[in-house]
Amino acid sequence: MLELYQFELSHYSEKVRLILDFKGLAYRKIEVTPGVGQLELFRLTGQRQVPVLKDGNQYIADSTQIAKYLERKYPDRPIIPSDPKQRAMCLLIEEWADESIGIKSRKALFGALAQSENFRKSLLPMATPDLVKTLVGAVPNDVLKVLGFGVGYGPDVVKSAEEDLKQDLEALCLLLAESPYLVGDQPTLADLAVASLAMLLKFPDGPYLELPATLKGKGIPGLGDNIAYQPFFEWRDRLYAQYRKPVTGVSTVGSAPTSIQID
Repeated sequence: MLELYQFELSHYSEKVRLILDFKGLAYRKIEVTPGVGQLELFRLTGQRQVPVLKDGNQYIADSTQIAKYLERKYPDRPIIPSDPKQRAMCLLIEEWADESIGIKSRKALFGALAQSENFRKSLLPMATPDLVKTLVGAVPNDVLKVLGFGVGYGPDVVKSAEEDLKQDLEALCLLLAESPYLVGDQPTLADLAVASLAMLLKFPDGPYLELPATLKGKGIPGLGDNIAYQPFFEWRDRLYAQYRKPVTGVSTVGSAPTSIQID
């Protein structure tokens, strides 16, 4: 069976999970423990980032490279069109989604975490003791904003990301207004990438992720709850209902609790 080394809250891991489900491929999730687990991943693959797909003795890193590998190795239910123009558009949209929605949604999420005690506590792993949740929630918002400066996520960066994401969501709503898919008349890698990478903007309201019930259907204020962008999230939810398989078991986890770190 295919094995996916992942973080449950990594939207790039979610991109691979959606692709695997769309292609009908069985796989096992292996939750990577930050620190020691990433060192083991580095020993196996030469890098620490997730997702990494293991197929037999082969390890494939990076969500885009994994998508291309799966398309070559398991060509049933193709996700990259054969028509040259559609193929080009599909690959362009996938790359744009990685670099725009993928990166900017992290910054917007950090901004939401810095403003909301309840949001911070909800994003902790479900097995986190209540005392730890209380301590995390009690961290002053101003402290988190200072930490944001240290990692390049200051208020101006967060605000710029949010404005860019509003433009992205508006554009996606327009593209999908008269077409069920972004490229052609069938789902492609473009659709799967955009839908999955929007996970951090608004979590799917369904049994697709190992998340606290309080987070399902919730998102970043001003983005996930903005009525102007609901057509996009409704499209994403329809895609999930049709192709994303419900969670039926528990991930294989490393030697420490699952982290909310997103790589």
